[in-house]
Amino acid sequence: MSFRKIKPTKSNLIRLNKRLKFVEKGKKFLDYKRTELIQEIRNLWDVYKKQRRSFYNLFKKLLLKLNETYMEQGKNSVILISKIGKIQFKPSINIKTIKKIGVALPQIEFDLEQQKKLPPYSFSNTSKHLDGLMNLLKVFFNELIVLAENEDVLIRYAFNFQKINRRIQGLKNIIQPQIEIDIKNIEKILEEVDRENFISLKKTKDLIKKVK
Repeated sequence: MSFRKIKPTKSNLIRLNKRLKFVEKGKKFLDYKRTELIQEIRNLWDVYKKQRRSFYNLFKKLLLKLNETYMEQGKNSVILISKIGKIQFKPSINIKTIKKIGVALPQIEFDLEQQKKLPPYSFSNTSKHLDGLMNLLKVFFNELIVLAENEDVLIRYAFNFQKINRRIQGLKNIIQPQIEIDIKNIEKILEEVDRENFISLKKTKDLIKKVK
């Protein structure tokens, strides 16, 4: 708010002082939110790093198991089994959002419903690695979803941290200094007006005394 647009009145001075207090409270609140976000990011980052290491280790095991299955079963045979498996398995994903410290966060629910309880292959002439591969794939998808969920949460936290930081800097470097300048200028003018009024009143009193 520019000083040129504000009339130097006591009511405006009171209003500006109230606004300054409101800005200071806003800064404190935003600083508290920023501290909360930093703590959440630190806590989740440690969890995320462990999950990511675990996920990549699982991914390596999965690739090795897939390669072993290809070598023993044949790639075309494994692809055929996976196509048959599409008929038996019905994947479903439901994404919800919850709010935590004012940030909308995703909650991913993944379910792999098996329509028929039998595997999509016969036990004869199949690789001994196939069952292990199927089990690893189920674990892999679950860990992938958890990792993706936490990664998205970290991104949202970081985005909100930047947004709050910009607001704090705006209040600190632009809005608050301008209000303080406006208050200072109005106070100077009001003091000058009071001084002039006092001098004028004194002169009037002196004049009345002389007339008497």
